[in-house]
Amino acid sequence: MRAAVSRIFAAIDRKERIVVFGDYDVDGVTSLALLDEMLRAYGNAPELFLPLRIEEGYGLSHESVERCLEQCRPQLLIAIDCGTSSITEVADLKKRGVDVIVLDHHEPKSQLPDCVAMVNPKVTECGFEYLSSVGIVFKLCHALLKSRPVPDFDLRSKLELVALGTVADIVPLRDENRVLVQRGSIEIERTSRIGLRKLMQVAGLRPRILPEDIGYRLGPRLNAAGRLSTAEKSLRLLLTDDENEAALLAAELDRQNRERQEVETQIFVAATEKIDIEFDGARDAAIVVGARGWHPGVLGIVASRIVRKYHRPAIVIGFDENGMGKGSGRSIEGLNLIEALNRCADCLDKYGGHEMAAGLAVREENFERFAAAFRNAARELLSEEALQPCVRLDHELAFTEIDVDFLRWHEMLQPFGNGNPQPLFLAREVEPVAPPRVLNEKHLIFRLRQGGRHRRAVYFNGAANQLPPAPWDVAFRIRADEYEGETLVAMHVEAVRQAAPIE
Repeated sequence: MRAAVSRIFAAIDRKERIVVFGDYDVDGVTSLALLDEMLRAYGNAPELFLPLRIEEGYGLSHESVERCLEQCRPQLLIAIDCGTSSITEVADLKKRGVDVIVLDHHEPKSQLPDCVAMVNPKVTECGFEYLSSVGIVFKLCHALLKSRPVPDFDLRSKLELVALGTVADIVPLRDENRVLVQRGSIEIERTSRIGLRKLMQVAGLRPRILPEDIGYRLGPRLNAAGRLSTAEKSLRLLLTDDENEAALLAAELDRQNRERQEVETQIFVAATEKIDIEFDGARDAAIVVGARGWHPGVLGIVASRIVRKYHRPAIVIGFDENGMGKGSGRSIEGLNLIEALNRCADCLDKYGGHEMAAGLAVREENFERFAAAFRNAARELLSEEALQPCVRLDHELAFTEIDVDFLRWHEMLQPFGNGNPQPLFLAREVEPVAPPRVLNEKHLIFRLRQGGRHRRAVYFNGAANQLPPAPWDVAFRIRADEYEGETLVAMHVEAVRQAAPIE
């Protein structure tokens, strides 16, 4: 961090051309927006550069570096949310007279790039390995301000960006991340950032803003542009102070998100058709599926849906007309994806990422060999217990115990998310008062009874599941529901089984 701060101030003082090179996801664009505003407060207007997902791929690829050099002519390049594995590219930049600072949170490999500063909490034991890239940029901004204060720059108000990137990147909400997201959610609610206000409007959000609102409403819309084309619109939305431009950009991101959902559904259906022909749950500890023409921008979401459906680590790969494949992987508890991919490295052109999410490049002729190697690696690394899907319950809760006072205590455990999951409760011997009502052909609305107490409940996507004979044991979560100015306790069903005694 000291080396990064020193080099940035030298660039500012010498009026060098600083290029901030980011990733095209929410963590990347929020990082760019935050560092841009920080550097401008010091009088340096940096060039902001985003790689093109389809044409150039992730991070400091040869193609994106060449375009960056041609367009921006950097003297100092700050790579955010990428660069930890870019040995060759950083060496090439150095040879061409460009200093590089890397701000990243991806897993390091055995060799690190020869850069001016590597600010990555996973490179050394520092206790901040849970930070997202925007969290690391926030730390950098704090370090800059501690060294050279800017009296009218309110870093705390920028926590809205930190909360967006942290939740959207699904890093663990523990330790300091909980503070960043909790305070950042408050900043989102009262934001003066016109683009974020317009995005909240199209997403139908109003205070109170929770991590699930960021993860399921704001994050996907900010991600949509980078998934299908370029993330430029998402970045502009966060930085603009023009109300008309903000409204147009928010509407366009909302439209692109709907388009993304359609593309994602088409690939998911095609993938599950393939999987159902070949997959054997007793034999296969992982799933690898691929085809030509699958859009690389949505493969990570498809992989996540496959993991939820089959409870297996999943790699989804889309091949272009030249037989080059780009893939995304998602894991289950118990399997470090990078460790598994290390065992398949001879089949791959490139790979990197986190324990639970990774990206890779593989040639079509190596697909079958890679698929077999990855399934074997998963079989060796995963226990039989880890391969059994289960619902982990936190506490048994009777209907008589669910009230607004209990909800108030429950909400003090926020923010919920990866690393701090929302409590999952169990209610025993529950019966439906009447057959459930089907909403939008996929959700179920229940009126449930336990003893003499009735409760309304929603079972999202429950219409696809066959309900067992009553009475039931119900796994559920609770949340606040505002209705005509009154706070009610909403009950969201997660799973239903026929009532059974404790084993």
